[in-house]
Amino acid sequence: MFDNKSLKKLIVPLIIEQFLAVMVGMADIMMVSSAGEAAVSSVALVDLINVLIINIFAALATGGAVVCAQSIGAGHLDQANRSANQLVYIVSAISVALMVLVLLFSRALLGVLFGQVEPPVMEGAITYFVISALSYPFIAVYNGCAALLRSMGNSRASMYVSALMNGLNVVGNAILVFGFSMGVAGVALATLVSRGVACGIMMVLMHSRRNPVRVAQLLRFRLDGRLIGKILRIGVPNGLENSVFQLGRVLLVSMISTFGTAQIAANAVANNIDSFGIIPGQALGLALITVVGQCVGARDWAQVRAYTKKLVKIAYCCIWGLNAVLLLLLPLILRIYNLSDAARQYAFLLILIHNGCAMALWPLSFTLPNALRAAGDVKVPMVISMVSMAAVRLVGSWLLGVKLGLGVVGVWIAMVADWVVRTICFLLRVRQKLWKEHP
Repeated sequence: MFDNKSLKKLIVPLIIEQFLAVMVGMADIMMVSSAGEAAVSSVALVDLINVLIINIFAALATGGAVVCAQSIGAGHLDQANRSANQLVYIVSAISVALMVLVLLFSRALLGVLFGQVEPPVMEGAITYFVISALSYPFIAVYNGCAALLRSMGNSRASMYVSALMNGLNVVGNAILVFGFSMGVAGVALATLVSRGVACGIMMVLMHSRRNPVRVAQLLRFRLDGRLIGKILRIGVPNGLENSVFQLGRVLLVSMISTFGTAQIAANAVANNIDSFGIIPGQALGLALITVVGQCVGARDWAQVRAYTKKLVKIAYCCIWGLNAVLLLLLPLILRIYNLSDAARQYAFLLILIHNGCAMALWPLSFTLPNALRAAGDVKVPMVISMVSMAAVRLVGSWLLGVKLGLGVVGVWIAMVADWVVRTICFLLRVRQKLWKEHP
C-alpha cells in the first residue's frame, strides 16, 4: 500500500515538523534565560502542565486519525468525512472547558504542585500559565486538523503550517522578550498569537475540496454518537495514558523542585535538548498511525507487520545517527544557555543518561506502541504505560532521588528503568496482537 516514495513523502515532513516544534521549545528557553534562572524555571514548570493538557488534545486527535485512516483504507470516505467533523467538535469542547478551569484555578494548582519554589519562580509561572491557557482551543483544533491531514498521507501541509507557527513564535519571542523586556509574559503571548494563526490556517485547509477527507458545515452541529464513540474508544485510553505519563512527569518535577534552582534549571535545559534526540522516533510513531491504520482498514495484516518492522528499524537508524552527533556537540550546545556552572554540569550528565539510553530503548518504548493503537489495541498499552510510570519511574525516583540522595540524577536513572519495563511489555504485546492473532 505504501512504496518507499510514499513513505518518504510521509515521513520527511513529519521529522521536519517535529524538529521545528522542538526548536521553538529550545528558543523559548534560550530567550527567556536572558531574564535569569527563575524565569527559566517558571516556563519549565508550567510547560510540564501545558504538555499534559496538549497531550490530551493530541490523544483525541490520534483517535480521530485512527478512525479516519481505517475508513480510508476500507474505502469508506463518507465515514472518514463525518469522523473529521466529529473530531473538531470533540477537541473544541474539551479545550474550552480546560481553558476555563485553568483560568479559574491556576494559582491554586501551581501552589499544590510547586508550592516550595521560590516566590519569583511562582509569580512568573502564574503569569505564563494564565496567558498560555488562552491558546488551548487553538492548539487543540490545530492538532486535530494536523492529525486528519496525516491520516490522508498529507504530512507536508501540516509541516508548512507548523513552520509558519513556529516562525511566528520565535519572532514574537524576539520582539517581546528582547525588545520589550516582557520575560515569561512575552514568551506566552508569542505562543498565543502563533497558535491562533496556525489554527485559522488549518481550518481553511481542512475545508478544501481538494482533500479526500474534509470538514464542512460545522455550524450545523450534527453529532454522530457512533463515530464519537469510536474516536473516544481510542482517544480516551490514549489520552488517559498520556495524561498519567505527563502527570507523573509533573510530580517528578515537583520532587525535583525541592532539590534547588540549579537542578530545576538543569532539568529544564536537559529536557529541552533531549527532545532533539527523539525527534525521529516521534515522527515515525505518527507515521505508524497512518500506515498501519490504513493497512488495518484494508484488513491486510501481512502489510501491518511488514511496515511496523520497517518503520521501527528506520527510527533506530535515525536516532542513532542524530544522537551520535548531538552527544559530540553537547559541550558547545550547553554554552548557548545562560546557566550557572552547577546547573550546566547537571544538565550535561542528564543528557548523557537520556540520549545514550534512548539509542537502545526509545523506539521500542514509544514508537512501537503506535502500531498497536493504529490497530485499535489501546487499553493494554494504556495499562502498561500507567503501571510502569507509577511503579517504576515514580517509586524509583523517590527511592533514588530522595532517599538515596542522588537528586535529579536519581530521577533520570528511574526513567531509564521505566523504559526497560515498557520495552519488554510492548514487545510481548505486539508479538501477541499483530503476529500471533493474524497469521
